[in-house]
Amino acid sequence: MTDATDGGADPTDDPLLVRAREAFADAYVPYSEYPVGAAVRTTDGSVFVGCNVENANYSNSLHAEEVAIGEAVKNGHDSFERVAVASAARDGVTPCGMCRQTLAEFCAGDTEVVCDEGDDVASYTLGELLPNTISLETLEDAEAAREGDD
Repeated sequence: MTDATDGGADPTDDPLLVRAREAFADAYVPYSEYPVGAAVRTTDGSVFVGCNVENANYSNSLHAEEVAIGEAVKNGHDSFERVAVASAARDGVTPCGMCRQTLAEFCAGDTEVVCDEGDDVASYTLGELLPNTISLETLEDAEAAREGDD
């Protein structure tokens, strides 16, 4: 974990984190009452945001990171260089395991993930958050190993 600084002396003023904070205002959270916002910056500098959208069938709920990635992909982007996540509680929320795997589909292990802690900011690499990701390469390696056993 490192300190996040992207554009200013005060890491809490990070422009991408500000966008994530703005996004949680749109969250639909009647069950958890825990609004989360996410912002992703593509390799060309475009920024897309998302918020969590809950459903009474919890497994159908959408997480902020997924919504942001989906919006970016819908607009032709599939490569990201930075991610920011914030909750209304400003409690240092990090992407859940499912979101980490979704991020790993589109982000390198060294992609910075910035998390809002209120008066401070925590910064991780995606590889720190998800060290042994499932990827196309690991699936191909597993398939090759199975074929070698035949």
